Amino acid sequence: MHLVPAALLTLAAASASPAAADAKSRVDAVFREYDRSDSPGCALGVYRDGKIVYERGYGMANLELGVANAPQTVFDIGSTAKQFTAFSIHLLAREGKLSLDDDIRKWVPEIPSYGKTITIRHLLHHTSGLRDYIETMSLQGVQEADWTTDEEALAAIARQKALNFAPGEEYLYSNTGYFLLSVVVRRVSGQSLRDFAQDRIFGPLGMHHTQFDESHSRIIPNRATGYSRAEGGGFEIDMGNWEQNGDGGLQTTVEDLQLWDQNFYQPRVGDRALLDEMLTVGVLNNGKKIAYASALAPGTYRGLPTVSHGGAWVGYRAQLLRFPEQRFTIACLCNLAEANPTTLAHGVADVYLAALLKALEAPKPAPKAASVKVSASDLQRLAGAYREPSSFEVFTLDVRQGQLEGKWGRRTIRLVPTAPGRYRLEGLSDATRDVEVAGGKPGARPALRLSYLDDGLFLVTETFEPVTLWSPNAAELASFAGRYTSEEVDTTWTLTVDGDRLFIRHRGLPEDPLRPTVDGVFVVRGMVLAFQKDSVGKVTGFTVNEGRVRGIAFRKVPM
Repeated sequence: MHLVPAALLTLAAASASPAAADAKSRVDAVFREYDRSDSPGCALGVYRDGKIVYERGYGMANLELGVANAPQTVFDIGSTAKQFTAFSIHLLAREGKLSLDDDIRKWVPEIPSYGKTITIRHLLHHTSGLRDYIETMSLQGVQEADWTTDEEALAAIARQKALNFAPGEEYLYSNTGYFLLSVVVRRVSGQSLRDFAQDRIFGPLGMHHTQFDESHSRIIPNRATGYSRAEGGGFEIDMGNWEQNGDGGLQTTVEDLQLWDQNFYQPRVGDRALLDEMLTVGVLNNGKKIAYASALAPGTYRGLPTVSHGGAWVGYRAQLLRFPEQRFTIACLCNLAEANPTTLAHGVADVYLAALLKALEAPKPAPKAASVKVSASDLQRLAGAYREPSSFEVFTLDVRQGQLEGKWGRRTIRLVPTAPGRYRLEGLSDATRDVEVAGGKPGARPALRLSYLDDGLFLVTETFEPVTLWSPNAAELASFAGRYTSEEVDTTWTLTVDGDRLFIRHRGLPEDPLRPTVDGVFVVRGMVLAFQKDSVGKVTGFTVNEGRVRGIAFRKVPM
């Protein structure tokens, strides 16, 4: 992080700041949806030059008792906690008690040897390839409200027989890495992460209302209850009893977070070299930099550099968004699962930094059909289904009224021509995707190469191959029914046929029917089951891909 002269900061702040009263009313308008006595909401802290310039609570911390949110309300901040775990690791590294390039098995020998070294640095940058323990335990049937311990989480990680990918080859966010870092802190320092952070970070900084919570039964004064929207209206309690720390588990307030934020400008714990290391992004084996440092994500918002990290766990949502060049930070902590603190924080930045932010670009109008001419035969050539080979993700395209339209999961998509052989994919809100027709023999469907900016920073390209959708007959569908067991998730699933649909019957798993895609592959709510058969065509098992886990193996067993 490079600091600019104080005089320039003061001048920039003065020119960028609206009148205090006007700013507060405009910020309150950003939170209008939650500023009521019958809804959960958020707490907001706005910091500039080491001071809190505005703080407020919106909505209720506890609907049952009628307690309102306030700047002193304690929230679980989900993955925003990871930066405190990373800081603890860097403190130990600076003291020579560990190296970021240590093999993780030096400190956690329970982790299997996968033939390639996984380092502490890999864990910090989410490049280890380790499967996410939250998702593997969820496949086992463990739910967020269940009581789970460190020992159970470590056992779930140790059961994995393979990685998602070789260490350093990819970036894939994984809670496993940061949970294991909490284990490393305990084994290196002799203290739990809770105690280490209290002695080395929270205590020295005066963060008296901040703690890692490693006990599901602990009483935490002034803690907000987590909620989510209930079907049919209203709200329901949404709390967890998982006791793991490191990847989450931190309870704090917007007032305490200001003390943490100030430490990045005037270090009282750690030093400038440590903080610079915290802000150093990871590098893949091929030399490509990723958009993630040590639980901090450098980025930009409307032309201004930012450093941020969000969090989400059960009914809590959080965002800590820093504009380092302006010494301006927004902490937004919410106790409603449907809240979007990142969007809310951006709305606050729009108020305070309006004079410095680039103007929002108006959406570019789609090219008129007449401006880019595509023949009916070329459109028809692209109609059909496409699959991304590594994830089995499938989308479909059809020609409707002279345009390419289709489905990506439950979302409707459209390909708008922008140039010969090039299109823009519309309908996915997470990123703009440019599509290039990638070869193909005359008369055959080509592959489609999709490109987009990941986190608005790095170009990602995915190639989707043409495939033929599959509709199993009754006999084929029946062959997939049965019991399947997995050593990796230590559980057994039952698959049953009801009418012309296949279902998974297992606690905590989707109750929706499995949807067939290509031969032997079914999907349900982002989970992909790819079945295997023996030489005579008998189903022997399947593998599961779901988000942060790939290739979990199940084998068929007698009923």
